[in-house]
Amino acid sequence: MHGRTALTMLLLSRSTMLPKLATPDRGPLENVGRRGASRLRLSIPARLITTTETQMCVLLDLSRTGARIGLARPINEGASGYLRIEGMEMFVTAIRRTAGIDGGTNGLAFDLPIAHDAVVAMRHYAASFERRKREDLRDQVRRWVTGCN
Repeated sequence: MHGRTALTMLLLSRSTMLPKLATPDRGPLENVGRRGASRLRLSIPARLITTTETQMCVLLDLSRTGARIGLARPINEGASGYLRIEGMEMFVTAIRRTAGIDGGTNGLAFDLPIAHDAVVAMRHYAASFERRKREDLRDQVRRWVTGCN
């Protein structure tokens, strides 16, 4: 019984150190570091549209609650815009920014979670995108070799 009480006390003391759950009066910036849903790793083109510019970017991973993108000029934390990916458009807020010499990444939180089916559809799109990219490259090489440009 004593061991069980000590374990209970340890769990209770650690629970106060965990990030707080989202509530309607708290935004995504206050929940930084907390993953809302599992990620799907991708590498497909996307577009980030803000009030100041539109940038082509690469969708690196996607979940129901957010995404991570690679882009030439990462936006500042707290900045908002629209992320457009193959027929889907989500309102996003940057919650993470990593910048380097040749660009960087942004962690983005969606205003509203997207449907699980949309994540699955994006997985299928990514798989067919890679296949189409390989086929296009093969066709381009074939045309170059045969002289049919």
